[in-house]
Amino acid sequence: MSTAVAASDPAPTRPEEIRSAGPREWAAVAVLVLAVVLLSVDSTVLSLAVPALTADLRPSAGELLWIGDVYGFALAGLLVLMGGLADRYGRKRVLLLGTAAFGLASGVAAVAADPATLIAARAAQGVAGATLMPSTLSLIRNLFPDPRQRTRAIALWSAAASGGAVLGPLVGGALLQSFWWGAVFLVNLPVVVVLLVAGWFLLPESRAPRSGRLDVVGALQSIVAVLGVVYAVKEVIGHGPTAAAAGTATAGVAAAILFVRRQRRIAHPLVDIRLFANRAFSGALASQLVALLALTGLLFFFSQYLQLVRGHSPLEAGLRELPLMLASLAVVAVVGPLVARLGLGRAIGLGLAVAAVGMLALAGAEALSGYAWLAVALVVLGCGFGLAFTLSTDAAVSAVEPRRAGTASALSETSYELGAALGIALLGSLQVVLYRSALPRDAGPGVRESLARATQDGAGEGVLAVAREAFTWAMQGTAVTAAVLLVVAAVTAWVVIPSTRTRGAHGH
Repeated sequence: MSTAVAASDPAPTRPEEIRSAGPREWAAVAVLVLAVVLLSVDSTVLSLAVPALTADLRPSAGELLWIGDVYGFALAGLLVLMGGLADRYGRKRVLLLGTAAFGLASGVAAVAADPATLIAARAAQGVAGATLMPSTLSLIRNLFPDPRQRTRAIALWSAAASGGAVLGPLVGGALLQSFWWGAVFLVNLPVVVVLLVAGWFLLPESRAPRSGRLDVVGALQSIVAVLGVVYAVKEVIGHGPTAAAAGTATAGVAAAILFVRRQRRIAHPLVDIRLFANRAFSGALASQLVALLALTGLLFFFSQYLQLVRGHSPLEAGLRELPLMLASLAVVAVVGPLVARLGLGRAIGLGLAVAAVGMLALAGAEALSGYAWLAVALVVLGCGFGLAFTLSTDAAVSAVEPRRAGTASALSETSYELGAALGIALLGSLQVVLYRSALPRDAGPGVRESLARATQDGAGEGVLAVAREAFTWAMQGTAVTAAVLLVVAAVTAWVVIPSTRTRGAHGH
């Protein structure tokens, strides 16, 4: 989605001109929601497959992190460019082409025989996914001229995006119970077929009437900026300050500066930089990014913890993560009263603060035997994240005037995906560093590489016990770090985002 999205929305001047959507439009929303669930599930479904694919492909710790987060980076880096293509060439057309490409990339990932192939396939999934996500919200905005109906549709879209992320481990666990690790990708194919057929018949075509020239140079600058800076951070965390880290950081910062300068002076910018002068908008995006960073970084390693430390099967691990998903969905029932009492900014701040408490509780529960305290911590986490995610998109969009809501939505989606990718990159790298620092100096190379590699290499029980203890300690340190970030995000949301009662995902 680009700056032209809002321009394509109907703009009736009298209430009687507003057309109410019917069953066909709601059926189209079901198709768009399915697309969002597919993308969100795929961002987290891989976490439970890590032990199995480690045994088969034997990736290094660095390769394993890239397998986990290259999908999110490609998705986040290309959202704005693909949104511009959709505005120019047709949102339905771009969505269906992207869906077909996503299915093809999923098939390649399922049969990958080495880490490099799997990384390339995951990157291709991210590129294809970037064509789906902007088109879904743009099409919803065009399907529903009635603001109240559009609010309900966007609420469904938001719930699908957040619910899909926590549904991923359960889907992965169920598949891995009976099939090989590639099944977590192969399951995408029937969903892709349904999307292609239903989307062809149910989705309307729409374009932005005044899309202008597509800023390909700006899109490339944004991609270099995101990937350069993130790669540099990962390199520093994993290997210390190296020449590669300095070079990529310099390239990333330079590209970011050039991108901002270009967007300010061209006639049809990819991103309206002036939006960031709105403190409420910037606060909503920052809060959303940090929340996704914390949640995704946690889930990627928590699934491994349940299997490799607690000894659960993939399905058992997925079921034990279920309280997180159920709580995040159930909390939607109390969103309306909370926003009415606290206001939007304070409600988001409260959600992030509750998530921080849950993250600290999880760090403590990981050192205890039994499951009960883990379940309690996951419920608290789910309530906090569910509240924050349900309201964050609404906060970003409602912070700007209606004609700029399309751009705000695109940037909100970019923040969402970038936060998820950063969670694996940054918290994942921190987890690896803490794990290795807790191991004895004489630990073998397989044990130092990862707990999954140590388990698959058949290390002795005494060595594995030490490695499991180091992994648990690293999980706790990472969780505490995530909790600190969530507290900062909570304070930011509470102070910066206006706390007036607004209509949004809470269903007014």
